[in-house]
Amino acid sequence: MTDRGDSATPATGSILRLLMHRRMMICLATGFASGLPLYVVLQLVPAWLRLEGVSLTAIGFFTAVQYPYVIKFLWAPLVERYPLSALGRRRSWMLLTQVGLIFCIGSLGFWRPQDAMSTIVLISVGLALFSATQDIVLDAYRREILQTDGELAMGNTLHVQAYRVAGLVPGTLGMILAGSIGWDLNFMIMAAFMSVGLALPLLVGEPKSAAPPPQSLWQATVIPFQEFFQRRALGPALAVLAFMVLYKLGDNMATALVTPFYLDMGFSTETIGVVAKGVSLWAVIIGGVIGAFVVARIGINRSLWTFGVVQMITILGFVWLSQAGADVWVLGVVIAGEYIGVGLGTTASVAFIARETSRLAVATQFAMFTALASLPRVVAASFSGLIVDSIGWTEFFYFSTLLAIPGMLLLFWVAPFYAPYNLQQDSAGNNGEGQGQG
Repeated sequence: MTDRGDSATPATGSILRLLMHRRMMICLATGFASGLPLYVVLQLVPAWLRLEGVSLTAIGFFTAVQYPYVIKFLWAPLVERYPLSALGRRRSWMLLTQVGLIFCIGSLGFWRPQDAMSTIVLISVGLALFSATQDIVLDAYRREILQTDGELAMGNTLHVQAYRVAGLVPGTLGMILAGSIGWDLNFMIMAAFMSVGLALPLLVGEPKSAAPPPQSLWQATVIPFQEFFQRRALGPALAVLAFMVLYKLGDNMATALVTPFYLDMGFSTETIGVVAKGVSLWAVIIGGVIGAFVVARIGINRSLWTFGVVQMITILGFVWLSQAGADVWVLGVVIAGEYIGVGLGTTASVAFIARETSRLAVATQFAMFTALASLPRVVAASFSGLIVDSIGWTEFFYFSTLLAIPGMLLLFWVAPFYAPYNLQQDSAGNNGEGQGQG
């Protein structure tokens, strides 16, 4: 698979014009709405459980509640086929999922792990289901309003960075509040931040699609898969899918249980909230911003190679931290390096996924691809606690580094380094139809 177009280098002015477009502002909004519930499940709830005395192994298995992110393509055809109200096919689903997310997040803190662990699990599963469904519709909406490779690179980068900024709420503010207010009020504050997303379906317009909505559930289910495999031979198609699974595997494994790791190293919740989460947030944003401009200038393929190497190197910083213990300066340096790598790698991988998605079958394909990309995160989170309990933190991070190698090897087939690139070329072989309007 190669980037299309000639090798012309896009001008900085073109990149800046893309950055200021209204579509980019919409991508920022979708990112915040999409990211906050994931970070509640990924960071705040595991920290809460650890502070309540739940074992690492149990927390690791608890994170299996994230599996809706992996299987969301199963109900993506429903989102593709059926609008829920006069708001339209995309915006009606936005509104439903936002309401469900606010309810689930706000209700978590009224239960205690010692007394109602099963209830917490059920609420968390509901939270993940609403969040995964929201991702389906927001990804489809974003793909329909972004047209060229340049727009995809910049728009998805802004989405990802807003996604990360949203993590500041549960990852930093939530951790700081954990030491001063009750968990019931803490989770209600998280839900209040989520309510900002309610404005999104009311303020944006319904996008114009490149194809009419499927006329049956069968069409919504079958056509996206047919289109993907007809676009390329079976072997290259399977290589692309395998790459989506493996590219972030090592990175995802290394960061699966970072909050319990910091606690086990002896850091306080306040230090984790201010230093660990604050530094990681700004580092990943810096990495994402740098990544956006790099992707726009050298293309998706070369960026995947460059950023993949950075990801592998920075994982080893956790080995240093596991041996240094509760050293705040080492914590800051390691986290800065790791999450700059995360920001770079995520920018390139999300742009790659978007490029592989046709606007003719956007919701189901995007859900399938992002589900595959999230599989390593969920699997890593599920088994990482068991692995750490078996081999220890230092060996665990060495193991995570080795897991990054298979994804890098697949780059030879799915994203050759010397493929040409053009900022203005439309992606996925589309002809520019279906211009979105936000």
